[in-house]
Amino acid sequence: MRSLIVVESPKLWPLKIPDAEVIPARQYLTDPGFVELRHARVFNLCRSYAYQSVGYYVSLLAAARGHRPLPSITTIQDLRTSAVVRIISEDIEALVQRSLARIKSDQFTLSIYFGRNMATRYDRVSRALFNYFPAPLLRAEFVKVDQWRLHALRPIASSDIPDSHRPFVVEQATRFFARPRVKAPNAPRFELAILFDPNEVDSPSDDKAIRKFQRAADALGMRASIVGSDDLGRIAEYDALFIRQTTSVNHVTYRFASRAEAEGLIVIDDPESIVRCSNKVYQAELFDRHDVACPKTLIVHRDNAGEVGGQLGFPVILKRPDSFFSLGVVKAVDEAQLAAQLETFFESSELIVAQEYVPSEFDWRIGVLDREPLWACRYHMARGHWQIQRVAEGGDRKYGRVEALPLADAPPGAVAVAVKAAGLIGDGLYGVDVKQSGDRFLVMEVNDNPNLEFGYEDGALKDDLYAIVMKSFFRRLENQGLSRR
Repeated sequence: MRSLIVVESPKLWPLKIPDAEVIPARQYLTDPGFVELRHARVFNLCRSYAYQSVGYYVSLLAAARGHRPLPSITTIQDLRTSAVVRIISEDIEALVQRSLARIKSDQFTLSIYFGRNMATRYDRVSRALFNYFPAPLLRAEFVKVDQWRLHALRPIASSDIPDSHRPFVVEQATRFFARPRVKAPNAPRFELAILFDPNEVDSPSDDKAIRKFQRAADALGMRASIVGSDDLGRIAEYDALFIRQTTSVNHVTYRFASRAEAEGLIVIDDPESIVRCSNKVYQAELFDRHDVACPKTLIVHRDNAGEVGGQLGFPVILKRPDSFFSLGVVKAVDEAQLAAQLETFFESSELIVAQEYVPSEFDWRIGVLDREPLWACRYHMARGHWQIQRVAEGGDRKYGRVEALPLADAPPGAVAVAVKAAGLIGDGLYGVDVKQSGDRFLVMEVNDNPNLEFGYEDGALKDDLYAIVMKSFFRRLENQGLSRR
């Protein structure tokens, strides 16, 4: 992949960076050769990114040509919006306070070169700001009143780099431009990023499953690379993102999904699915409006808390809106337990989901992709427990047995209601939990980012499960017209 440094005047460009071509901005905008170029990363180092300026059009047309601009138009617009800067400042407030604790003055300027600063003690905050606003050269201004605040963040021109900083900038640019060598004689048609943390507790995929996904991608002419939380600023270099970490709105996974979608990547899980699946109150309202069969449900607030027992009986199930994988879900057996647990839940949410208790030996998990059923499992309850996972006080986890079955062996009623519920969320990859009560099939919830672990969910489909997921990415990319050959 060609690396292009685009500047207004190459004669004034002060740095010599290996393996990077320095191109005049106007040539990049007007030369038909760059219009036809299909495989390039564009480092836009123009003096200004003002609306409809030369710098603005370099990033805009780079995106139109299928190149990978840094900064992107999304980043350029974000840098111009003071409200966005304030929100980000609040999000990384604790990191800012720790990083600047030794500063004695009430003002501080931080130069960020490709996500790094010359002083290693500022590397974490530099990386965090770069991940939110991926631009090659940034300057952050902090002010201290009662505590440190990010006052302004702006891109800087190469002429603003002090002479003493230039060797460091060359070093960081060289590091940033470096990419792993491709062993195959032909470059992959598409680049897929898999967001994965091998150290995560209750990770939705294990190492073996991730390798299965990578091999399935390779068979289709895609390269699937594992990325981590520090790679947010580079996500625009990929064509697609597959999130294999537990997702949450207040988490790096949502920032990855949002950034990737804004950059035009194919994303599973997309940010809208994360929002919808992360909140059980939303799902309760949605399923009620569309007549999806569910256990009897009540949205609880402080004014109607006294009605829960009378309407749903005991025992009753209480769910935090952002509960997942049995965590944040409790059973109250009487009014005293109910009142105590509601008070605890109300400390973090104005609304709580209460449902009638539907006992069962297992839950059906129906996997849905592209609005079609993909796999079926029985998730058996943990031994001596009413949930599929039992968490001891010390944090030890006990799980029920996972039994994968061919879709044809799953009850048609369970499959049908699962597909209906997942379709209300979107067209991504979902795991729908369904309880069977006599001849009724009741949707408990729709999960984005469902578990896909080697030896469990793939028990019936084997390698075909991984291949089908990768084929969905490949088909979406082809439909988007992003072929990079």
